[in-house]
Amino acid sequence: MKGSSPKNFPKEARLLSRREFRRVYEEGQRRSGRLSTIFLRANGLPQTRLGITTPARLGNAVLRNRVRRRVREVFRLNRLAIPGGWDMVLNPREAVAEVPFPTLVRELLRLFPAEPPPGHHGESRPE
Repeated sequence: MKGSSPKNFPKEARLLSRREFRRVYEEGQRRSGRLSTIFLRANGLPQTRLGITTPARLGNAVLRNRVRRRVREVFRLNRLAIPGGWDMVLNPREAVAEVPFPTLVRELLRLFPAEPPPGHHGESRPE
């Protein structure tokens, strides 16, 4: 829905295809932190999109789903503060499932881009 809340997580804000993930990995820049590694690539779009990888080595399906839910929630709650124009792929570490939520928020926001990509002229806020 186009007129839905600005704090939702619409399909337009997600990386969905293997091809999109691969482009971010191959052409993007990498940042690492204590809880995760993030790959960033300019996308030429007004919004920033997020993809999350949770390989089996992280743990069982319950743990992987919990990790994805927590990361999505950080992105969803802070989406309007993140500049537009990026594709991001987040590779969380096991600790993401266990750390207190405020710690997770702080660590991920430190890795998320603070500025739009060079040459980006789109709006960072959805209308």
